Amino acid sequence: MKRPTKSRTSQRSSTPTLIFIGLFKLAKAILLIAVGVGAVNLLHKDVALTVSHWVNVLRVDPDNRFIHRIVARIFNVTPAQLKAVSAGTFFYAALLSTEGIGLLMRKHWAEYFTVITTAALIPLEVYELIRHLTAVKVVVLVINLAIVWYLVLRLRKPKGFR
Repeated sequence: MKRPTKSRTSQRSSTPTLIFIGLFKLAKAILLIAVGVGAVNLLHKDVALTVSHWVNVLRVDPDNRFIHRIVARIFNVTPAQLKAVSAGTFFYAALLSTEGIGLLMRKHWAEYFTVITTAALIPLEVYELIRHLTAVKVVVLVINLAIVWYLVLRLRKPKGFR
C-alpha cells in the first residue's frame, strides 16, 4: 500500500475549504442574479403597486417604521436606477460565478482571481459598514477577510505543499 505524498495529503486537506469558498461565491452569485431579475421585472411595472402587493402577500405591517422606510425608498426608484442596479448585479454575479466555478474546479488562476477581486472590494464593504452598521455586513466582511487571508497563505506555500 502506497502512502500519500506530502503534496497529496496537503491538497486533500485544503479541498473542503476551497469547495466551501467556491460554494459561498456561487451562493452570492445566485442571490445577485435573483436581485437583478427582480430589478429587470420591475422596469415595466408600477413599482408602488408591486411593492404594495408583496407587502399584502407577505402580511407585513406597512405601518412598521422599518418597512415604511424601505417602501418609501422603493417608491422613489427610477427606471434608470433599476437598469443600473440590474446591470451591476449581473456583472458582479458573473464575477462571483467565475470565482466560484474556478475554485470548485481547483484552478490555480481562480485563487489569484479571488484574492484580487475580493480584496479590491473590501474597502467598499468597510465604507458601507461605516455608513450603516448591520450584522449581515459584518458577517460578510469577516467571511471575505477570512477568504483573502486563507488564499494568500495558500498561494504563498510552495507548489508541492498546496
